[in-house]
Amino acid sequence: MQRNIEYNGAIYIRLSKDDGDKKESNSVVNQRELIHAFLKKNTNIKVATEKVDDGYSGINYDRPAFKEMMDLVKKGEVNCIIVKDLSRFGRDYLETGRYIEKVFPLLSVRFIAINDSYDSIKNTSSTDSIIIPFKNLINDSYSRDISTKVRSSIMVRQKKGHYTGSFPLYGYVKSKEDKRKLEIDDFAADVVRDIYKMRIEGYSTGKIADILNDNGVLSPYEYKQMLGFSYKNPFKVNKIAKWSAGTVERILKNEMYTGVMIQGKSGRTNYKLKKLVDKPKDQWIRVEDTHDAIISKESFNLVREISKLDTRRSQGNDVVYPFSGILYCDSCKNTMVRKLIKNKGKEYVYYICSTYKTDKNKCTNHRISDKALKKTVRAVIKNQIKLMVKLDELLKYIEKMPLNNTKNEKVDRRIVAKMEELEKYNNLRAGLYEDFKAGIITKSDYMEMKADFEIRCNEIEEQLLDLENRASELITSKGKSEWITKFTQNKNITEITRTIVVLLIEKIVVVDKKRISIHFRFQDEYKDAINYVENSLKHSQSSKDIDNKLNDIKGGV
Repeated sequence: MQRNIEYNGAIYIRLSKDDGDKKESNSVVNQRELIHAFLKKNTNIKVATEKVDDGYSGINYDRPAFKEMMDLVKKGEVNCIIVKDLSRFGRDYLETGRYIEKVFPLLSVRFIAINDSYDSIKNTSSTDSIIIPFKNLINDSYSRDISTKVRSSIMVRQKKGHYTGSFPLYGYVKSKEDKRKLEIDDFAADVVRDIYKMRIEGYSTGKIADILNDNGVLSPYEYKQMLGFSYKNPFKVNKIAKWSAGTVERILKNEMYTGVMIQGKSGRTNYKLKKLVDKPKDQWIRVEDTHDAIISKESFNLVREISKLDTRRSQGNDVVYPFSGILYCDSCKNTMVRKLIKNKGKEYVYYICSTYKTDKNKCTNHRISDKALKKTVRAVIKNQIKLMVKLDELLKYIEKMPLNNTKNEKVDRRIVAKMEELEKYNNLRAGLYEDFKAGIITKSDYMEMKADFEIRCNEIEEQLLDLENRASELITSKGKSEWITKFTQNKNITEITRTIVVLLIEKIVVVDKKRISIHFRFQDEYKDAINYVENSLKHSQSSKDIDNKLNDIKGGV
């Protein structure tokens, strides 16, 4: 009797790579042809609509076409739904079961899954009540397994340093030869460098954004749109995305600009949930030197330190004051604050202890004039630069010393000898078993000699590792003077700027109005360089001039 009822049918089709769908068998065309072939034999079902969710996972029902179809069902315009199989309808075990067993019967909707031989007006036996939930469970499990495999595959690629993002980071493009690698986009990279340069010079993130907008520089979102990317920016609020302080801040905090690949910063807590959750930093996947750096690690770390400093500025100023966040009181160790006094048409700037300013009982009146401070700092920096020039000359001299080349050659020869020794013992160890099998040695002799050879091989491997480390130190020691460039490039200094202060100085401690203590950056590198010079000159016939330079440096810094 029921078979003669006329039904208004909805053809529902779904395809998703996230579910591991096979493109050939589950294509939209294939599903449509199979359903239409079925309907030719079931003439009492008239097609009222066809709904297609192409590219939507079956693990949830938040799909646009599915929602449209259910709206038609609720309006009474559709009372029959036809799908290729249960997996096309959905892969969530509980939710699929709820629709089939509760929602559709309540709404008097006939549900047909062709390949699973399920028709709700025909399948009412107890066997079906077991088989259908079981098939839904299999579909759910399949989706979970696929999700796990996909995540594992992505993680493996990330650990290899392959870029797995859909869109390249601003400043980079995907390599045409290998889409897993990033290459520098010259135009955008120059913008990134300008952003870091302005930040080091003391500009705020908001001011940097204003300068970029005033110069007509496209924001990362608009730039990607111009390149033809179908990119959606979650931070976009205006019709045309402009540079903002937040955009600049994200670029300044992104360590990927230093050449390190950082991925896996967020993930889903459950394969059924779309929402991404941030992961702890120790769970991020980091791989060094996967792509060319736009920003040096030194500049990146410097900007990070600058962000921690007090960056207050007077109203209308574009940049922060040169000593902002750098000056400290010698007594209470708190920061010094800038004060401006106007007297008889003249302006006087000085710095005072922030603690004393708040409560005169908690510290003494430490203060220093801006003029005296700049004069002293300039003189000390110029002297420091002279010493660094001498240190640079010493390092270059040592690089050319015959003794230094002899050291390299001696270490190399030792490495070769140790490798030959290791190969010899490995061959002896390998031949022991053959001797034992041939009856040349007893089992107890075999076990004893094998243990001795293993101990010897382990000792040689440790010695070899030590020699390789020493060789590496000799090679990298030539690069010890790179940080000195930060000083020597400012040897013609005429005035104290924010850039010079944050580049060279870690902090300035004010003792009184005439005395300050300057703590320069790169102290560890300086100590390493001095030790390297002393060790290199220890067994050489160095000139008196060289020795004097070393003494000047040690006494003057």
